[in-house]
Amino acid sequence: MNQHLPISRVINLIPAESQRFWTGDESEARRRLLASDVDGILGIDGSFAIVAQDGERVMLARSLDRPLRYFLAKAVDGPALIVAERIDEIAAELGRRGWSEQFHPSYTRMVPAHHVTTLRLVGCPDPNPVHRRFFDPPQATLPAASTALPCSFACTSCSSTKERRPRG
Repeated sequence: MNQHLPISRVINLIPAESQRFWTGDESEARRRLLASDVDGILGIDGSFAIVAQDGERVMLARSLDRPLRYFLAKAVDGPALIVAERIDEIAAELGRRGWSEQFHPSYTRMVPAHHVTTLRLVGCPDPNPVHRRFFDPPQATLPAASTALPCSFACTSCSSTKERRPRG
């Protein structure tokens, strides 16, 4: 097989109904992801694990509470990218397609939380991911006193939960 074939397909096993957007929807989140605008991506509120594709470029992003893994499988018509929340889902999909002999858990890759992972889908076995952090709060902004941190964290968490709680 030619090692430079573009990815022939992306197999997204993340159920659309599992996405929990507090503002906007999945199509808006994908649009923001493909625009590569860090502020726009940071504005995606909710619990999400999203995949967006534009030609050979595939972008993946997830919130802290959601896993997102991928695996690049070899196929006769070109490589296939399989995206899922869990390793066992990837293994099962490979089995359904007759590709189970390719699987080993260490061949899967995890998308880091609060990062956009960009893949240029050409070649096997690893498409050289590029990770770009979209949530990067400033560090060392509180005084060294140990009582400031718990109070700051609790107040921020409480106000954030109230502001972002789904209505209805």
